[in-house]
Amino acid sequence: MTDATTILDRVATAAEHRSIAESVGWHDAFDWATIADSLAGSTFGVVAYAGDEPVGMGRVVGDGVKYFYVQDLAVIPAFQGTGLGARMLDRLAERIAEVAPATAFVGLFSTAEGAGLYASRDFSSGDMTGLFRLIEPTSRDANQNG
Repeated sequence: MTDATTILDRVATAAEHRSIAESVGWHDAFDWATIADSLAGSTFGVVAYAGDEPVGMGRVVGDGVKYFYVQDLAVIPAFQGTGLGARMLDRLAERIAEVAPATAFVGLFSTAEGAGLYASRDFSSGDMTGLFRLIEPTSRDANQNG
């Protein structure tokens, strides 16, 4: 498939995000009830279109000054291997360079399949180890009755 796509500078809508995420097998990776609020908290993003169909997305979250994290970069299977993911990542990096007042720290987590893309764009683990923790929300009732 040829890469006849247009990349728009905006965050994906909740419907676009879900469609693209599910196309790459991320069915259970998000809390779909809160994804719209999560997307609204993004620093900026990109959405790739082929005609009128969304075929890729990516976004950046962070403080918008020093720390930026690439989040949810995905390309639907029919457009994988076309360079679209690299183009979207490059655009996100350009946007970071445009807004960062000094050298920016750009982090991300990657699937095993995406690691080569990020390495090709000079991402590395350096001397760090990526870690994460899932924290469940405190019950609203407990907060109100406490």
